[in-house]
Amino acid sequence: MDETDFWLLIDDTRDASQGDPVEHADLLVERLVERTPDEVLDFARLFEARMARAWRTDLWGAADLLLGGAGEDAFEYFCAWLIGQGREVFEGALVDPDDLSVLLPDFDEDEDGDAEELGYAGDRAYEQLTGLHIPDLGRRTNDPLGAEFDFDDPRVMEQRFPRLWERYGG
Repeated sequence: MDETDFWLLIDDTRDASQGDPVEHADLLVERLVERTPDEVLDFARLFEARMARAWRTDLWGAADLLLGGAGEDAFEYFCAWLIGQGREVFEGALVDPDDLSVLLPDFDEDEDGDAEELGYAGDRAYEQLTGLHIPDLGRRTNDPLGAEFDFDDPRVMEQRFPRLWERYGG
């Protein structure tokens, strides 16, 4: 599985689930078990590589604004959800997290931003196919990349994320 296949699978299953993150994860598992264990491992590696790319302080700050607060677990689930939104949204958020104000025009903090199950779709599919736990993929255990800043300081957040602040801040 290459990156193009990865994103097509994400998009197809998201569209079929009508954006419901639990259904999205279930459909993704269904589609992955139709593939070989090696392809599922490729998918899991590609997913984890995107999680690692998103594990950044600036994106965490944006998630904190969108969600009205985001601890480490909430940020992890947000990153999985962000991947689930597709390549354009994901890559756009990495270029400038403040662009999420445009990339996610209908964001609802009560319904969006949490896709814990999506982060485990590759693991579940691999286990269903092989009866084994997925091998260690070198998952990140480090602090997010980038300089820390105070998510609780309104001035800092408004300066870093002016468009998100206008919609979701103070």
